[in-house]
Amino acid sequence: MNQVQLPPNPRVLVVVLRRLGDVLLATPLIRSIKRAFPRATIEALVFAGTEGILSGNPDLVGVVAIPQHPSARENLALLLRLTQRYDLALSTQAGDRPTTLARIAGRKSAGPIEGIGIGAAVKRAALSFSYATDRNRHRVLDVLRLAELLGIPAQSEIVCPSGTLPSGIVPPQPFAVVHASPMYTYKRWTMEGWRGLAATLRERGLATLVSGGEGDRQYLDAILGGSDVARLDGKLGWPQLAAALAAARVYIGPDTAVTHLAAATGTPTVALYGPTDPRVWGPWPRGGLDRPWAAAGTIQQRGNVWLVQNPLPCLPCGQEGCQRRLNSYSQCLDELSTNQVMVAVDQALAVRKAA
Repeated sequence: MNQVQLPPNPRVLVVVLRRLGDVLLATPLIRSIKRAFPRATIEALVFAGTEGILSGNPDLVGVVAIPQHPSARENLALLLRLTQRYDLALSTQAGDRPTTLARIAGRKSAGPIEGIGIGAAVKRAALSFSYATDRNRHRVLDVLRLAELLGIPAQSEIVCPSGTLPSGIVPPQPFAVVHASPMYTYKRWTMEGWRGLAATLRERGLATLVSGGEGDRQYLDAILGGSDVARLDGKLGWPQLAAALAAARVYIGPDTAVTHLAAATGTPTVALYGPTDPRVWGPWPRGGLDRPWAAAGTIQQRGNVWLVQNPLPCLPCGQEGCQRRLNSYSQCLDELSTNQVMVAVDQALAVRKAA
C-alpha cells in the first residue's frame, strides 16, 4: 500500500481513550507517524489522569485530556474544538466513542473495526481507512496495524515519559523497585509474598524502593509498614518514576502500567501475571518482542522481561479473578510462591550484573 497522502506539515490526532498502560502502548504508533512525517504536528486525545504517561514525549506537541464521563456541555465543547481540525485522526480502539471522535476530528480518519454487524459496517463507511482488530494479537502489534494501513513503516519502540530525578530519591547503593499495588484487587499478589520478597531482596544486598500512588498508602502500610523499605508512593510523577526504574537493578510488579513502563526502560523486569493473557497484554521489552509470549508457563523470558505465572489449568482465564469482579481474589496469584518469584529475580539480577 502507498503511504497516505498528507500536507507537508500535517496535523495528526491519535485517540487513546483507555487506561494508562494502553496510552503507553500506543507510543510506538505515535513514533511511527513522526518518523514517516517528520514535520507533522501530532497530538494525543486521552482520558484525564492518563496524560502524565506521555510527559516529555518528543513526538508530541500536545495532549488533549478529557473527562471519562463528560457532561453535555463538555461534550459540546470537545466537538467544537475537534471538528475537522486535523488532517488525519486515528482511533486506536474499535469503540463507538473513539471512532466517532476520530471521524469528527480528521479530514482523513482511520481505526480498527470489530464484529460484522450493522455497527461495524457504519464505522467502516465513516472512516477513511479501517482494519479488523484482532483480540488475540499483542496490543502493541494490533495498534501498529494502523501504521501498516497507512503504508508507513512500523516502529516498535515504546517511548517512556522523560524527566529528571530529584536528588535524594534513590539510594547510593544498588536498589530494586517494587510495585505491589495494581489498580484492581484481582491482579494482586499476596501480602506474605511481598513481605517475603522484601526480606529476600535485603538478603541479596539490595535496598528496596516501593512505588505507588497516594491512594495506595493504606494498602502499602498494611503489607510493608514494618519492612525496611523506602516508600515513594505519591512522591513521583511519571517522568521521575521512569528515571528511577531505569536506574534500578531489578523491578518486580504485577500486571500494571508501572510494569509496562519498567519493561520499556530496559530495566530487568519481573512481571507477576495472573488472569491476564500475556499473549495480548504481556510487557513489551525494550527493543521489541522477539517472539510472542506463551499463554502460560512458570517463568518465561523475553529480552529484559521475566514473566512469572502459577500455571493452573485455567490460566489465563482473561477474567476479573475467580469471582469475576474487580475486587475478586485470583487463586493463581494467591498460590504463587516467593521462591518461584525469587528464581526469576535472581535470573534478572544475574543479567544486570553481567551487563
